[in-house]
Amino acid sequence: MESAEMHSYSESNSAVTNGARAAGFELPPEYRVLHWYAVYTCPRHEKSVALQMERQQVPSFLPLYKSVRRWKDRQKQLELPLFPGYVFVQMALKDRLQVLQTSGVVQLVSVNGKPAILPDSEIDDLRNGLTANVSTQFHPYLSVGRHVRVHSGPLAGLEGILVRRKDKFRLVLSIHLIKRSVALEVSETDVEPVL
Repeated sequence: MESAEMHSYSESNSAVTNGARAAGFELPPEYRVLHWYAVYTCPRHEKSVALQMERQQVPSFLPLYKSVRRWKDRQKQLELPLFPGYVFVQMALKDRLQVLQTSGVVQLVSVNGKPAILPDSEIDDLRNGLTANVSTQFHPYLSVGRHVRVHSGPLAGLEGILVRRKDKFRLVLSIHLIKRSVALEVSETDVEPVL
């Protein structure tokens, strides 16, 4: 799995910040704090948006998975977005215009008209799970079930929902804001319930 590179960027790149300063208006502190947000993209524009974010030095994360596609005469291994239509970006709210003006971006995922912040722990767990080189597959979004923590193995420290499918156990990690989940193969002996 690959992800877009992480970069830091300066406040001077933001037209909103510069315009506010010129008008003698100071932005509230919460507009300057970096948080993760989900960006909704045009269909099949996820990689393009992640690449443009990298070029603009906006930290982004595009979770990918490998899939083999077969045709009559050939087969090819592809890297496809794990959550089609979404790219995760880390930004301050003052810089949202820069993100929204990026080609292929439709909107920031919002709740009650305000861009919704993703918990750092969900992004960190997803990154750590995808770099563990275990079997990964889509899973229906879960909101109830047995909450567990992995105590050993390559996924140690991750928390999610334990499910069983065809004699195999999987740890389901969820991004609650966009209601998407991913299932990672795990040994039943490597998990413990979270109380």
